[in-house]
Amino acid sequence: METISMSHGERRRLEIFSQVKQRKMTLKQVSSLLNLGYRQVKRLWSQYQEDGDQGLVHGLRGRPSNHQLESLLRERVLARYVESYADYGPTLAAEYLAAEGLPVVAETLRRWLLAAGLWARQRRSKLHRRRRARKEQYGELVQMDGSHHDWFEGRRAWAVLMVMIDDATGRIYARFFEEETLSAAFEMLQRYAVGPGLPRALYVDRAGIYRSDREPTQAEMIAGIEPQTQFGRALSTLDVQLILANSPQAKGRVERMNRTLQDRLVKALRQRGISDLVSANEFLEKDFLATFNARFEVPAAQAADLHRAVPADVDLPRILAVHEERVVQNDWTVRWQNAFLQLGRTCGLQPKAHVTVCAQLDGQVRLFAGERELSWSPTRTEPVRTTRRRPRRTGPTGSMQDRKPAAKHPWRRAVVTS
Repeated sequence: METISMSHGERRRLEIFSQVKQRKMTLKQVSSLLNLGYRQVKRLWSQYQEDGDQGLVHGLRGRPSNHQLESLLRERVLARYVESYADYGPTLAAEYLAAEGLPVVAETLRRWLLAAGLWARQRRSKLHRRRRARKEQYGELVQMDGSHHDWFEGRRAWAVLMVMIDDATGRIYARFFEEETLSAAFEMLQRYAVGPGLPRALYVDRAGIYRSDREPTQAEMIAGIEPQTQFGRALSTLDVQLILANSPQAKGRVERMNRTLQDRLVKALRQRGISDLVSANEFLEKDFLATFNARFEVPAAQAADLHRAVPADVDLPRILAVHEERVVQNDWTVRWQNAFLQLGRTCGLQPKAHVTVCAQLDGQVRLFAGERELSWSPTRTEPVRTTRRRPRRTGPTGSMQDRKPAAKHPWRRAVVTS
């Protein structure tokens, strides 16, 4: 005799339909009793009449679960996560797993990781500041900051990632340097200007390369201008407003981007096995930045682009250089970094005239008298003058008083008196 496995609900239906079969109940009463629609009850009664008790058993009983595929995928995903992505968040891990042919929604992966105890929710502290609204137009404001971090996870020394982010769209440009220096800031601005263009304003912190602590000169006091750094002077020449943040929270957009990159970019460099700055910058330019911006860039509130192209008549390398004022010597030379730059006597300048030395990023040194560029040639380095001093003859204790005169010294001659 065949045994039929039935649930509690199915057994109850069997008892009720047995009463209908004995004409003790009507289908209308069954509909009310089982809280089912009349048409549904009629379908169940037809199945019962046709197949007997088996007709009341759920049709999927004994068949493989429709969730079996999800269960197998879950096992594969969790195993791969433990193997290669144990320190990844659910969102980033889901992106890498999808690239490997294991597609899973980030929220589903988060739920699986929580159930398996492989990830814990990161509670965020309550914000006590209200975020500033984004600018409305692309190029209206760009924030720049350097993030000093172990980007290569010990495969090489720490480095600085210089990051520029457009405030309206969140679009970023980034590049690795050894340190956050004036040259690094100049190179970032030059590359950005050649690409999107010159922004209307640049928002930076109050580091020494952006903020001047020196006292204003008499000319600056008369003109009513603040002392400028080399970077500030360059931005003023390019008509880009320099804004100095008073706190890290003030430039929170680039600070939050630094934290995001310290997670995503570090893991991307690990996946590629990159451990030097040249390869890292090549990876940023050719792969990472385009993918990252396509993923996280948002449309600006207004479609206008406020970036300005660098005019053809602007000597950008000259502007983004170190400018120092020097005085022409009597032999028509200018001293620069322990060397002498020789001017021709036909340069039109007299000794004691002031010239500007421009040391460019490419290492080229140029001289200017106002807007007129001067030709020069290297000359010999000034010799170091040394004077030889005869050693002093002293006595045993190092004092001149301990020195004894020689035997033939005039002091030892007999004094003849008359």
